[in-house]
Amino acid sequence: MQAIYSVSGTNTVRGPFLLLLVLCGLAELHECCSAAEPKRIPWVNLRLRGSPEPPLPYRAVRAYPQLKLFKPVFLRAEPGTDRLIFVDHAGDWAEPGGLRTCRDAADVTDSKALLALNRMIYGFCFHPQYQQNGQLFLLTNGPTTAEKKQNRISRFTMQRDGDRQIIPDSELVILEWDSNGHNGGDLAFGPDGFLYCPTGDGTSDSDPLATGQGVNDLLAVMLRLDVDHPTADRPYSIPPDNPYVGTAGAREEIWAYGFRNPWRMAYDWQSNQLWVGQNGQDLWEQVYLVRKAENYGWSVQEGSHPFYPLRPRGSAAITPPAAEHHHSEFRSLTGGVVYRGQALAGLDGSFVYGDYSTGRIWIVRHDGQRVVQNEEIADTTLQITGFAQNHAGDLLVVDHGGGFYRLEPAPAEPQVDFPRRLSETGLFSHVATHQMAAGVLPYSVNSQLWSDGAWKQRWLAVPDQEQIEYTSNRGWTFPNGSVLVKSFALERSAGQPASRHWIETRIMIRQQNEWAGYSYRWNEQQTDAELVESSGRDEQFVISDQSATEGQRLQNWHYPSRAECLVCHSRAANYVLGLCELQMNRQQDYGEYSGNQLQTLSNLGYFTKPLPKPVEQLSRLVDPMDEQQDLALRARSYLHANCAGCHVEAGGGNSQFSAEFTATLEQQKLIGARPVHSTFELPDSALVKPGHPESSVLLHRVATRGPGQMPPLATSVRDERAMLLLQQWIYGLPPETAP
Repeated sequence: MQAIYSVSGTNTVRGPFLLLLVLCGLAELHECCSAAEPKRIPWVNLRLRGSPEPPLPYRAVRAYPQLKLFKPVFLRAEPGTDRLIFVDHAGDWAEPGGLRTCRDAADVTDSKALLALNRMIYGFCFHPQYQQNGQLFLLTNGPTTAEKKQNRISRFTMQRDGDRQIIPDSELVILEWDSNGHNGGDLAFGPDGFLYCPTGDGTSDSDPLATGQGVNDLLAVMLRLDVDHPTADRPYSIPPDNPYVGTAGAREEIWAYGFRNPWRMAYDWQSNQLWVGQNGQDLWEQVYLVRKAENYGWSVQEGSHPFYPLRPRGSAAITPPAAEHHHSEFRSLTGGVVYRGQALAGLDGSFVYGDYSTGRIWIVRHDGQRVVQNEEIADTTLQITGFAQNHAGDLLVVDHGGGFYRLEPAPAEPQVDFPRRLSETGLFSHVATHQMAAGVLPYSVNSQLWSDGAWKQRWLAVPDQEQIEYTSNRGWTFPNGSVLVKSFALERSAGQPASRHWIETRIMIRQQNEWAGYSYRWNEQQTDAELVESSGRDEQFVISDQSATEGQRLQNWHYPSRAECLVCHSRAANYVLGLCELQMNRQQDYGEYSGNQLQTLSNLGYFTKPLPKPVEQLSRLVDPMDEQQDLALRARSYLHANCAGCHVEAGGGNSQFSAEFTATLEQQKLIGARPVHSTFELPDSALVKPGHPESSVLLHRVATRGPGQMPPLATSVRDERAMLLLQQWIYGLPPETAP
């Protein structure tokens, strides 16, 4: 038996296609070894680097490279000194950490503690007269060990001389309110002298308190307080021009409302513009230019998109965001600062913001009437938790991974010659026959994602001797430089496999700890495929079909945009949907070697650690179309493959159910659960109503093509076999199935 180190397919789509199907996945045979000890031949990624898009104008470089940091989340230059003050968490997002200070000097090595609390410090700001009064205002949440937590605005006083430490016992609690998640996270003084504080909806779910559209509590609002003029019964007063002064039942502290989880804000005194970055829920991240009495929509809307459209709305019309980003490009937006300076050409007066998950940095500019600029300026590997300007005016980025970075113009470099043809990617030894290069391995999955009836083949390539972080839960983590390949073919004559015609090959590349997706469109001659433009593409194919009118029909095909690739390949599922234990635990024919995929990859050294159990004891999906399998397992396997990219905990599915195969009945929140969105006028509806397919919203949405369809992207043809499967499953569910 020869080594499994390179596996390649040899497919054409015309003529002897059926014969070549048998040859798909055959290994290129080079050196001899036993079947029990296969050897890995490295794949070298020489071509799939960089991006086909033009280079961005700025880059992030390490500032204060010798400064020891752990998990910083916030930074500001202290007025009237040469110091920086910052928040450094003791852990990821669970341990409180504290307030620290260091010199604002390139060679700084150490910092010292200013304040430690049994609370999470989110942000702080200096009083406008800080150099005279030393007043520092903090926003915190805690106690960290308590089950029920509160947000708190506090005032501390800094010594004016000596070591300039925070005066012990100087805390004055300004205001507190219950908040157990989505706690907001910033403070700022406006040029009017008042303190502004955005608040979240106080939970970690989809606004279960239904507080987003109300002004009767302090959740999901922008507060505006006069902290310089306390009253007899509280340490602040209400500015008389706050919009809800004198409104029955309203909290007079409110300036605006309709927020979900504001994360960082900036009040630019020069333009008198108040900017807020906001973490989205399912699919959209937002940036708002905040103004008096405006309503920003949560949770009736997520940004400018419907979320709970049937919920009661506030009295003010909903104001759309100044900028918003789909989760394909942003997943946890971090608001920033309005940059003021000339060192970064063209950025003066721009609100600079970024994303915690992708490291991307954008700007938005508003002339008071409309947005006049909104564009990406840098792509980093940072976990961005904040922005600041130091005493020199440098634009700094706070990296939760453990550093402060300075934004600077990127050096002029030639654009990377990204492969425009599939034959240039280095993945194929012969493109027209789908013969793969050495080290590119085929793989298959237990449960197929429905792709409008297309026939698919899959391969993976991991560079050099790099390894995959295996996990039994959700997708694996691949090393940078890894590539996943999937080719799609349609039968030009329905029901005749020999008529299969390649139409698209999609590749996903991991670079800088991020996945990016690219589509290649096959030419009619089936000799090569060309890179599809970043916006995607739509085409129609003529299919010979004796069951259709006049013996043929048109089939739409959507080539996804770069952004759409990462809608389904979601963060919650760890991006690589088919590369997981549930899908990969199956046999694979590698040509002269056949074996379990998990065991084979493990034997070849692709995993960082041994498999946790023998493959027979590891979990797996079943083939939903295999009628020999248990009906419930088939249905759950189908839902996992087609729905669990979004419908998982913290995923993109706001119906709140989990489609994961491993979810318990209680975790599923599916069978017998009432819809939180439209019922589509189904009688006595539930997401899945045992015994009643006609009243099951899930089945209706799978059957729908167009508005309300599921999955929402990349399909225009109904999966008839799946429809029958789900109908049978729902019909057979006994009433007691629902929890």
